[in-house]
Amino acid sequence: MKLLCLAPCLALVLLNVAARAQDNPSPVTASTESHIGVEPGDVGLYVNPVAIHITNSQPDTGVFAFLGDNTTARWFWGANIGGYANFFHHPKFDAGIDIRDSIVSGNNATLNSFLVGGRIIAKPIAEKYKPYLQLSVGVGSSKAPHSTVHLSRFEYGIYGGLDYTLSKHVDFRAFELGYGSVSTISSANFGGTVPIPNSRLFSVSSGLVFRFP
Repeated sequence: MKLLCLAPCLALVLLNVAARAQDNPSPVTASTESHIGVEPGDVGLYVNPVAIHITNSQPDTGVFAFLGDNTTARWFWGANIGGYANFFHHPKFDAGIDIRDSIVSGNNATLNSFLVGGRIIAKPIAEKYKPYLQLSVGVGSSKAPHSTVHLSRFEYGIYGGLDYTLSKHVDFRAFELGYGSVSTISSANFGGTVPIPNSRLFSVSSGLVFRFP
């Protein structure tokens, strides 16, 4: 149910951003180097598979051990559900915002990351290739394998990827690589004597992006 509600809500948010940018465009003249406005293909939606390698330098034990007893690394699998809107345009790059919900699980543990960030996209190189860089912040909610308790903490992520234009409204996201950090649930949150540092997140994703208008 959550996934069914997220997609239309995300679309409404991005369309609202796009509409505001269209209602307040910057005047463009021959001498203007940059402008604000939404152009065709500046809004995109995606639901892509993602793999995240989560590591922690300190092993944990007990019911609240997120990665499992005495485990310091584990792969998590799931999906990135999100979208972007580009509204700032420069001769060499475009810029905008990205909103995503990353939902992954591994060994019966789960991590749900809701992130909002700014993105910069280089103007297409070799005609159809569009590299981008993104910095996102938000909240990561984690659950250990043998507990129903969820812990929500600040999370950040840095992402870089490459989109390839397949058609007017479809891009192929050749790859997206990411690095992030979040404090996941641990015994230290419930009376444990051993401090557990933030977990590190290394992600890789690929898939399709549907662009409009």
